[in-house]
Amino acid sequence: MRLLPTLRLLIIGLILFASLPAFSQVRLPKLVSNGMVLQRGKDLQIWGWAGKQESVKVSFNQKDYKTTADTAGNWKVTVPAQKAGGPYTMTVQGSNTITLTDILVGDVWVCSGQSNMETPMSRVAPLYKEEIATASNPQIRYFEVPKTPVYTGPQQDLEKGTWQTVTPKTIPSFSALAYFFAKELQEKYKVPIGLINASLGGSPAEAWISEESIKAFPTHYQEAQRFKDKNLIAQIEKTNSEMNRAWYTQLRQSDEGFKQKDRPWTSPDVSTADWSTMKIPGYWADQPLGPVNGVVWFRKDIEVPAAMAGKPAYLLLGTIVDADSTFINGVLVGTTGYQYPPRRYDVPANVLKEGKNTLVVRVISNGGRGGFVEDKPYSLAAGGTTIDLKGDWKYKLGARMEPMGSQVNVRMKPTGLFNAMIAPLHNYQIKGVIWYQGESNAGRPEEYRTLFPTLIKDWRNFWNQGTFPFVFVQLPNFMKAQPQPSESGWAMTREAQAGALALPQTAMAVAIDLGEWNDIHPLNKKDVAHRVALAVQPLAYGAKNLVSSGPTFKSMRKEGNKIILTFTNTGSGLVSKGGGELKYFAVAGKDKKFKWAKAQIKGNTVVVWNEEISSPEAVRYAWADNPEGANLYNKEGLPAAPFRTDTY
Repeated sequence: MRLLPTLRLLIIGLILFASLPAFSQVRLPKLVSNGMVLQRGKDLQIWGWAGKQESVKVSFNQKDYKTTADTAGNWKVTVPAQKAGGPYTMTVQGSNTITLTDILVGDVWVCSGQSNMETPMSRVAPLYKEEIATASNPQIRYFEVPKTPVYTGPQQDLEKGTWQTVTPKTIPSFSALAYFFAKELQEKYKVPIGLINASLGGSPAEAWISEESIKAFPTHYQEAQRFKDKNLIAQIEKTNSEMNRAWYTQLRQSDEGFKQKDRPWTSPDVSTADWSTMKIPGYWADQPLGPVNGVVWFRKDIEVPAAMAGKPAYLLLGTIVDADSTFINGVLVGTTGYQYPPRRYDVPANVLKEGKNTLVVRVISNGGRGGFVEDKPYSLAAGGTTIDLKGDWKYKLGARMEPMGSQVNVRMKPTGLFNAMIAPLHNYQIKGVIWYQGESNAGRPEEYRTLFPTLIKDWRNFWNQGTFPFVFVQLPNFMKAQPQPSESGWAMTREAQAGALALPQTAMAVAIDLGEWNDIHPLNKKDVAHRVALAVQPLAYGAKNLVSSGPTFKSMRKEGNKIILTFTNTGSGLVSKGGGELKYFAVAGKDKKFKWAKAQIKGNTVVVWNEEISSPEAVRYAWADNPEGANLYNKEGLPAAPFRTDTY
């Protein structure tokens, strides 16, 4: 059969068109986009994808840079080192043209780790209301990397992402630590600062290491191989989902609080004659109810004055383990699905009424001790009046459940976050890395001694940009203080972190006084950021005569029943913060039993002793999960890093 001439010409035309490079348009990675910050002082790599052997031209700062895509469509051009400045425009031209605007040249920092790096400004907002309300700095740009692991290998690009400038509208989503870090550096050095936030709450260090480097840890390497199987991941996710659905379905069906549909326990007029009483904050495991899991309902009647009635209100319920749904006068005012976020609920106008109001909190505990975390704010405020909610509450068990079974978290396995969140950044020139992680590895401090340095070397090798600065936060104080010297996994993890200082161009920000005993996510991120910024400056900015660290143990010697300690980073001199006696020093003799010790500053040394130990062998300082009151500082206000002289 013969084709009609017109149809035949059309087919030939389509074939020719499909063979042209125009059929594959030039593309750029998500990082190379409007509003980006490019690293000053380094040759820049601009890269992307195009048609097979397609010609590509990049125009930037009045110069053109040409290349040809390889047979796989990859292309890259090198732009010579630029000085700080902008805004600039960049055009990338192949068969199509891409125009990027509002580009700055300055310093780019990768900000990574787990939740304390991830924690956004919205979480810490009560401490920094004015900072958020007045935030406006076009010289600071922020890019958040999507938080999706990949186990099949390093990815070429990110799923999504855009550069944002600092405004009151955008800043709530910024990493608080990263923002305050950038703000301090930008104000001091007057150059644009770009922040690439690649962090994920709960992530262990092994998730951030490449497959090649994780081979040094056979157990992690084997697990990385297992999770290359997408079917395995799908099955785990299905099992997790079914387990969650079954548990919560049974919980809802068993909950006595919902059995009477015409009068659920959310209602203000439910009788509490058979309810028990406990003081809030606290845990019901400490009450006659005991350590049960499931649902426990809490109720409190409060008297609201006329000044508060009808007005919008602000409810603070500290933090709750694990999940809650909160009602006032039967109206749902807030719900949170897990234990860590602070419960800060906006109560709409007209919910509060003059006189008696009923506050109801339905608390779900799926494992461990459920309840209201101590030493947190519990209050209701409106119209300039605040009601303290601490004290006696009524409570009743809604449903008793077996603890939810443990689940496999497929987001946290070895190499997954490296492949998805770090690998796509490899061509982007950076100034350095700031890192806040360790909580998820605190149960394995011995391994962390080698795992953490492996990560640092891995990243430097991967980026191939030399020994760039790598500055990290040492774990802060956390959990209840102990009355006597004791062993501590967190102290050993801090020691493992400090061991990474043996690598060149590293520094550590000590945060031993910036934690909260009852919260793994302390709110004070500004002071942490300040110490990170101090630690960065000698490495990255050549700062001279800057005291960037607190006292660091150097050596010890014995003199009779005393041990003399010497330190580096003493600054203008050692001090006892607050002026009292030095605290949290402990000594041990040959029996290896540590006892609290006296300690006294003499010049730039500290003399430590215990009258009961005639021949001391070792000293420990701030060696605890929460060394509450540890007070050795330098005069610049920076705390001494925890240490031990023994290796028992």
